[in-house]
Amino acid sequence: MITPEDIKKVASLSRIHLSDNELAHLTKDMEKILDYVNKLKKLDVSGVQPTSHVLELKNVYREDTVEPPLAQKDALAIAVEKEKGQFKVPLVIE
Repeated sequence: MITPEDIKKVASLSRIHLSDNELAHLTKDMEKILDYVNKLKKLDVSGVQPTSHVLELKNVYREDTVEPPLAQKDALAIAVEKEKGQFKVPLVIE
């Protein structure tokens, strides 16, 4: 059984301020969640194989190929500002 004090303690540890109304709702919600977990605990899953994902997945990566690098002039073509062959950006560290 979850009590409002249990919810207050978790909220305090999480540094979350809860109103009385929120506390009441969360207490009810947590009680429902734990009831559902207890129902799941009663299920016989001894014949169920563990799964990491519900869908069959396979590697969808493309083959890694070597391509020529982007030319400096092409990279700088989209630059908002450039100076001496380099991107010019605003100073962020003083």
